[in-house]
Amino acid sequence: MSCPLPSAHSPSSRRTRWAALLLLLVLPPTLADAPATREVPNTAPRKGNVDDARGYQPIHHPLRTTGGVVVSQSRPASEVGVRILREGGNAIDAAVAVGLAEAVTLPRAGNLGGGGALVIYLARENRTTAFDYYGSAPAATTPKLLLGRDGKPERRASISWKGVAVPGTVAAFHQAHRKYGKLPWAQVVQPSIELAEQGVRLSDDEAMIFDWAKPTLSRTPETRAQFFKPDGSSYAAGETLRQPDLAWSLREIARDGADAFYTGEIAKRIVAASRRNGGILTARDLADYRVRELEPVRSTYRGVQLALAPSPSSGATLAQLLNLIEPFPLAPTDAGSAKAYHLIAEATRLAGADRSAFAGGPPQHTAPSEQLLDKGYARQRAALISPERTLPANAVKAGDLRAHESPDTTHYSVVDAEGNAVGNTYTLSNNFGAAVIAPGTGILLNNSLGNFAWGGPADSPNAPAPGKRLATTIAPFIAFKNGKPWIVAGTPGGGSIISALAQFVVNVVDFKLNIAEAAARPRINTARDGTISYELALSPDTLDRLEALGHKVEPFITQTSIQSIELAPDGSAFGSADPRRPDSAAVGVHEYR
Repeated sequence: MSCPLPSAHSPSSRRTRWAALLLLLVLPPTLADAPATREVPNTAPRKGNVDDARGYQPIHHPLRTTGGVVVSQSRPASEVGVRILREGGNAIDAAVAVGLAEAVTLPRAGNLGGGGALVIYLARENRTTAFDYYGSAPAATTPKLLLGRDGKPERRASISWKGVAVPGTVAAFHQAHRKYGKLPWAQVVQPSIELAEQGVRLSDDEAMIFDWAKPTLSRTPETRAQFFKPDGSSYAAGETLRQPDLAWSLREIARDGADAFYTGEIAKRIVAASRRNGGILTARDLADYRVRELEPVRSTYRGVQLALAPSPSSGATLAQLLNLIEPFPLAPTDAGSAKAYHLIAEATRLAGADRSAFAGGPPQHTAPSEQLLDKGYARQRAALISPERTLPANAVKAGDLRAHESPDTTHYSVVDAEGNAVGNTYTLSNNFGAAVIAPGTGILLNNSLGNFAWGGPADSPNAPAPGKRLATTIAPFIAFKNGKPWIVAGTPGGGSIISALAQFVVNVVDFKLNIAEAAARPRINTARDGTISYELALSPDTLDRLEALGHKVEPFITQTSIQSIELAPDGSAFGSADPRRPDSAAVGVHEYR
């Protein structure tokens, strides 16, 4: 593909010069001093088989392990998962333990009071299953619940007890463990109790996030007491945060399982606090919540089989996006090129248009996955993509792709020695959810009701309704090669999730990168009008070429955080923690260093 280059005096050239100056300020000296030329992929023959991670010659390296590996956004939580594996647990036990631990170590996203999606591969049965445990709307939900007097969505209302959906996390973890775990339930919960009681030393990142969120977290006495010192000051990096109320709740859950949360003393405290503070959550809402175990969405990309999280998650949209890319040949030499980013951007716009038109939450609405995943339909849609120009905005006939979800979801991946694999993405919706805690529980609750299409048409797929699940962009998946599990991956990132995961798959399958290199490459996200949000590491030359194709471009500091595992034919596994989140860590049972 050839693209016209901008003149030396064009706005894009001036932007390029400013971008280069900015990079000189933020990059380490060894990188800042490098020649300002676009990286050209090395096309020389590689040693070894490029499908074997040991044959890669990358800058970024995954951790090689045997006996199992855990990759999450929190090192202490990853270590908890490996502890459970060493105690004889399987990947399901470890995944539950990691999820409970992140409620302590990563409270902005890890949770007991939110929801999400699990994808599980069971090695002995050679079977994949999925759990939908996203939040559902309480029975008293009305179309005007989160609207202001002017009839427009009121942001502040969603970050309150009014915005709380019925949580699904505890129910899903308990059900997954009961059906597929090995260790006693109390043993799986124990590490998170210890973390809450003994405390967690805050990293620079966590200390910064608490300080940043202080105005929101200081609004109620419960959140102030849980996350700040008695004098109201913030904890500094290296100081220990203890959460005794959360430890109490975890002990209740260790003893009574999900009943503790949905019908026991925890439930009573949540309902009482909701009633006192203008919320609509009732005892009946909690008692009636049900996890849905479902068949995953299934698709293929260039011969790789995919099992993805079903509706209300966006596995079908991710699969459709890959179907839109598939008709266009991509080679390793296209990595980092304007050609590849343009294709991904245009395909993202088309898949996003369909998601906006069709994606909604059950039981009232289920996206037409079979039609959206049809390869013929994808070829028809892909014919709209031109390699020489971007689609005009009026040619993309649906709402804006950018979801209302916060990017602070979290994902983790787990594999054990038997070959069982788990990918879990879960969320409180916003950072720290609704920023409310029922007294004595220590449990942050979600604000997922804010993700409905408030103030929109009553027949919108994502219109609010009692009992309805919320449509979400989360999309954990397991990829298979020759019928055997190959890659487990997922990411937080709100409206950037689907595009980021598609780019990761393209990087691995088309560009032959290992999972660490594939995750580290700069990413983009694209709005309906063709505006590309790009990470600062993207080449200025590539940006100029994208502008010449008709894209608007705007910088974005980081996008998403892919936590992934690759399974090798020899039984070892490779874990990769995305460097975009500073505390992310891959931890193995037996690590090769």
